[in-house]
Parts: sequence; structure tokens; C-alpha cells
Amino acid sequence: MSDPSAKFAAEVDHRIRSQAANSPLQAAAADMARESILSQYSYNFSWLGRPIIQYPQDMVALQELIWLVKPDLIIETGIAHGGSLIFSASMLALLDMCDASEAGTTLDPRISQRKVLGIDIDIRAHNRTAIEAHPLAPRIQMIQGSSIEPEIIAQVHGIAANYSRVLVCLDSNHTHEHVLAELEAYAPLTSKDSYCVVFDTIVEDLPEDMFGDRPWGPGNNPKTAVHQYLQTHPEFLIDASIQQKLLITVAPDGFLKRVAH
Repeated sequence: MSDPSAKFAAEVDHRIRSQAANSPLQAAAADMARESILSQYSYNFSWLGRPIIQYPQDMVALQELIWLVKPDLIIETGIAHGGSLIFSASMLALLDMCDASEAGTTLDPRISQRKVLGIDIDIRAHNRTAIEAHPLAPRIQMIQGSSIEPEIIAQVHGIAANYSRVLVCLDSNHTHEHVLAELEAYAPLTSKDSYCVVFDTIVEDLPEDMFGDRPWGPGNNPKTAVHQYLQTHPEFLIDASIQQKLLITVAPDGFLKRVAH
């Protein structure tokens, strides 16, 4: 293989496939995931000043997907402190910067069409204030309400109709029923060759006693919802190469690629 870039890409692909078959490595990653969830490891990180409550590995994966897809709109259910909205907005800002550089024009973020749309049933006042004060706020729109209420779904669909490339991230209530309803509502907005990312599918793989009084757990969680959804939606496939590459992720079986309309 004479092309160095192609050679390196082939080596990466080989390593990823080898990791998937490496039982000791997989076991160590599972141990790390379990113990780090118990220690609330994901709460330790922020993005451009806002707590993000995500694993760094998943943040890197999302960065790769956003660069690959180059979405005009990112839809996120679940806002919390707003770090994920800021993360997505910053990635879209970089896409605009690259577009402007390639076109030889000056970037004016005030007229960018790329946006992040966040939905949450309870956007707490101090979080809303901090998000709206952030320099990337012009790229962010927030909707307060249940993500599975018909009027909220209709509002999101109306906004998405103005965009051609859409990426979706689901990270709110983690019960099977709620996530399945979100998938039915928002996965169809995912553009072909883009992704619908369902977080916290890892719940299915963890001991039942880890969830205390939470309404979700093994048998009732985002992964069970994903598997049910895929039974009747062949336009989506699990991109297993992502979790094989990351080793540690809260979204095993949750990186859904849309392969057909």
C-alpha cells in the first residue's frame, strides 16, 4: 500500500478489530466502566467552562462523528448543566470556520445556519442563565418540556425541517419506555449516513444493585429500547466499530448509523 494515509487507516482498523477480540482488554475495560460509574467519574469534566457529565472517550467519538457528518443541526434530549450543548456548538463553530477558510471568506457566527437544539423537562434557572451567557449561546436553542410530549415533538420537527443534515443525541430519562418513545420521535430526523446516539445503554450491562431508587436498570433501559426499535427499523444499524475503538463508553450498542431512508 503506497499511500501513507491509507496505510495508517488500515492499521487503525486492524487494531480496532483486534481489540474487539482481546478478552483481557475487554474485561479490564468493563471493570473500569463499572468502577468509574460507581465513583461518578463522568461528573469530573467540563467543556469550555460548563460541566458536561460525559466520558472523555464518548466526547472524542462525538467529535469524530460531527466532523464526519458535518451536521447543520444537532438535536439533544437532556441538557443538565449545558456542557454537551456547548460542546456541540463549539464543534459546529469549527465546521463553520473550516468552511469559511476553504471558501476564502470571513466567518460571521451571527449568520451561521448551524445550530444545536436542546430539550429538557426542567432547565434549571442557574443553568439556563449560564448557557445563555456563554459566547456560543447564539448557536444554541433550548426548549423546556418533556421530549416525548406531542407538542414538543411537533416543535422539534418544525425546526428540523429547515436543516438538511441532522445528528441526534438522546440522553434524558433512561427508562425503556421513554427512550423508545424518543427513538420513535427523533431518530427519523437523522439524516442518511448520520447518527442517532443513545447514551447510557451501559445500564443493561451493570449489576441491578447499582441503580438504587432509579426507575431504570437491567431489562429496562436505553439498550433494551434500542434493540426493540431496531427490530422494526432496518434503516439503522449499530456501528459497533465505535465502541470497539473506545473500549470505555456509556453507549455500547448506542451509536446508530442511518444507512437508508
